Amino acid sequence: MPRPIRVAVVGAGPAGIYAADALLKSDAALDPGVSIDLFERMPAPFGLIRYGVAPDHPRIKGIVTALHKVLDKPQIRLFGNVSYPDELTLEDLRRFYDAVIFSTGASADRDLKIPGIELEGSYGAADFVSWYDGHPDVPRTWPLHAEKVAVLGVGNVALDVARVLAKTADELLPTEIPQNVYDGLAANQAREVHVFGRRGPAQAKFSPMELRELDHSPNIEVIVDPEDIEYDDGSIATRRNNKQADMVASTLEKWAIRDPGDRPHRLHLHFFESPVEILGEDGRVVGLRTERTELDGTGNVRGTGQFRDWDLQGVYRAVGYLSDELPKLPFDAVSGTVPHEAGRVVDGAGAPLTSIYVTGWIKRGPVGLIGHTKGDANETVASFLSDHAAGRLPEPEAPDPEAIVRLLEERSVRYTTWEGWHHLDAHERALGEPTGRERIKVVEREDMLKASRA
Repeated sequence: MPRPIRVAVVGAGPAGIYAADALLKSDAALDPGVSIDLFERMPAPFGLIRYGVAPDHPRIKGIVTALHKVLDKPQIRLFGNVSYPDELTLEDLRRFYDAVIFSTGASADRDLKIPGIELEGSYGAADFVSWYDGHPDVPRTWPLHAEKVAVLGVGNVALDVARVLAKTADELLPTEIPQNVYDGLAANQAREVHVFGRRGPAQAKFSPMELRELDHSPNIEVIVDPEDIEYDDGSIATRRNNKQADMVASTLEKWAIRDPGDRPHRLHLHFFESPVEILGEDGRVVGLRTERTELDGTGNVRGTGQFRDWDLQGVYRAVGYLSDELPKLPFDAVSGTVPHEAGRVVDGAGAPLTSIYVTGWIKRGPVGLIGHTKGDANETVASFLSDHAAGRLPEPEAPDPEAIVRLLEERSVRYTTWEGWHHLDAHERALGEPTGRERIKVVEREDMLKASRA
């Protein structure tokens, strides 16, 4: 009787779980069957949803419910707190599995090469997101002394950062934020937050719902300058062909023509302002210099040579994420992706690396919404199953499901399991119960391991 196909998925965020789901829905899941092990460097699963989505997004975090149903399937095992390649190498994985699918995502900030970026008070958005999401590997405190703050970028991450900076700590208290994050935000001095985009309203990358949520806070006055509402032929075509872009532009237009209210914190959305330098004194941020831009007819912009200095004490760049290079795999440092053809990892000459695949942001770059990774997963899984059916993949040396467990235990890896996640989940919910909160996130890795092994 043929054994089930053994697949290792490295990264237990949405992309990796969607790949597992695609495998479970394939014909191969019926004959000869599939056996899937997910390896995650954090003690808990869900990746971006746990450590990359702002805590006041309950609808997005609701995706966890769907992911739970996948991980509940008996063909799937979770091994958390296992790091590639420190505790499990590519050679190990090839020895135990028919195929390895990498879905490691992107967690670093993309560089912004302007003078002053290295000053104290200049931060990457990804680092700030990790802090307020209670990531165990970042510091427990964050300097929030600036009264006027800039956020560079017009994507959803920029909106998340701006909203968290502009809200009060008490507004975020009902969410799952840990105590250290609440304490840090309670001391936040920010009263003005300025979001800067180099192009116009039609080119903003916000999702309409996320943009509208800015205006729901009783403490945030959202302000748009009427002079920033401008379109050229390219912008009009974008609005006509892209419903989301049209909805975003319509919302910004409404805000631009209304009279400002009296909510205590002000959040300004600026367009046609390209950051050219972060200004500093004594090594600290004291301002931002921007160049005014103008539309060129195609939806792109050009500089006008008119500059403005903004009085600010903090700058957060939200200009994109970058994936970490994966040892033993080829890597394109510019795009932050592993080169591939339909999910098959290829070397410098374009030849496939046998039995190695990618999906999610490490495959296509950190763009799009969480749900877009489903298409990536389907394509990658189809490529793998095609290779397997054609006999192009070598037989693993030790396909016995218990072989990987023995290896991890021989190496004294303190791995967590899906059952362990249920323990940690119950523990976090119990922490929140006395104050009527759904949960309070555990931050310390040791505490996560202890709760997972209860």
